[in-house]
Amino acid sequence: MNIPNDPAILLSYINTKLRDEFSSLDELCKTLCISKDEIEHKLAIIGYVYSKETNSFK
Repeated sequence: MNIPNDPAILLSYINTKLRDEFSSLDELCKTLCISKDEIEHKLAIIGYVYSKETNSFK
């Protein structure tokens, strides 16, 4: 699956998917066949980390 390359757009895309469709980052990545490490790395570049408690990047 193609995901946005721009980190800010990716943040919005992933958080929306997590809020509306998936109960965890692991589930999202498995279902969409995308790399969890890649997502976490791209969003860490702009200062965001995944929070299991809120199921979102903050």
